[in-house]
Amino acid sequence: MSGLAVRAAASVRSPEGRASGTTPAALDYYRDLLTPFGEKPDEELLARGAHVHHRDLADLLVADEGVGRSRPELLIVTHALPDVVPFTAVAPHLTDRLGGLAANFAIAEQGLAAPFTALRIASAYHRAGRAAEVVVAVLEQTTLPTAFPLVQETPLVDSAAALVLGAATGPGLRFVRARSAASAAAVLDEAALSGDFGGDAPGRVLGEDGTLLVLGPWVAEDVPEHGAVHRVAPGSYCTSVWLELADHWQEWQRTYRRIVLCDTDPRSGRSHVALFAHGEG
Repeated sequence: MSGLAVRAAASVRSPEGRASGTTPAALDYYRDLLTPFGEKPDEELLARGAHVHHRDLADLLVADEGVGRSRPELLIVTHALPDVVPFTAVAPHLTDRLGGLAANFAIAEQGLAAPFTALRIASAYHRAGRAAEVVVAVLEQTTLPTAFPLVQETPLVDSAAALVLGAATGPGLRFVRARSAASAAAVLDEAALSGDFGGDAPGRVLGEDGTLLVLGPWVAEDVPEHGAVHRVAPGSYCTSVWLELADHWQEWQRTYRRIVLCDTDPRSGRSHVALFAHGEG
């Protein structure tokens, strides 16, 4: 198989939420969820939230023409923060909006690693001949039943991104691989030593030969910045680099040979990298 290339993408930032307030059913759910741990829902915090459900974010992504006309055979929803209320299975809902034929599931409980995991899974499905077209959605809503410093102190905004990936048949921005390591410097060094950044020999300096490094807002350490670097502004957790890719992929594929997305999970400290290359092996 030829690999998966970006065919379309969409982003959503700070959409209008639902009416303020929380339904009794949602409060009952949160009480049942939190009581065994000696906690109770913060009704004032819930009332102040935007109440943008994962389903709302999914519907806004589908409203984009490029995403909306896709008919994937595999659909993966990823998120690091839970939905406002878990009463809708979002992956099947999104599948229904996109033709209804895709194998679908969600990846959670991995922090911002989830989209990187989704790309590895999508690539494996494609190599096995099980998915010629894939949609990966990254969802992030910020209305939670208890205080969560990552949300309140950053602060985070509601956001979402989607990638439509199809068989790479010519020039285009193709997913190559994803890696993880204990730090951003380590994962980038590992990628450079493997030859991911091109050249006839491994160990080329990052940024040479048309490579753009996209650093998420959680990369706090010093990393090699030889060449083009794009830093993502604060305001997102797991959607960070994917929002930027969705916004700029067409421009970037015209300008650079390789796009390296890198971010560090602030909760685990582990860093993740995804490499996209312009029509290369």
